[in-house]
Amino acid sequence: MTFVQVIEYETDREDELDAVFDQWMKATEGKRTVLHEMHGRDREDPRHFVDIVEFPSYQKAMENSELPETQQIADQVRALCTSEPRFVNLEVQREEIKER
Repeated sequence: MTFVQVIEYETDREDELDAVFDQWMKATEGKRTVLHEMHGRDREDPRHFVDIVEFPSYQKAMENSELPETQQIADQVRALCTSEPRFVNLEVQREEIKER
């Protein structure tokens, strides 16, 4: 069953955070289990961000979480945030996909 993690955080260091995400993408090439990832900035609060990360299953998400590179990025992200990130873990119950 597809698993989605929603991560909310606040930062005033967006450029530095983007560089950390780019570094993680390179470091986990061929190892990460992420199917789809979106980073969004709140239009009403430019310091508030939400990431939506899709995995094939909860187990695959945990494999991704256990990668040393993921552990390292988590520490770097926390250091660049103004408060602790908030995680929402969702088992996808229903999904509708519109053709583009």
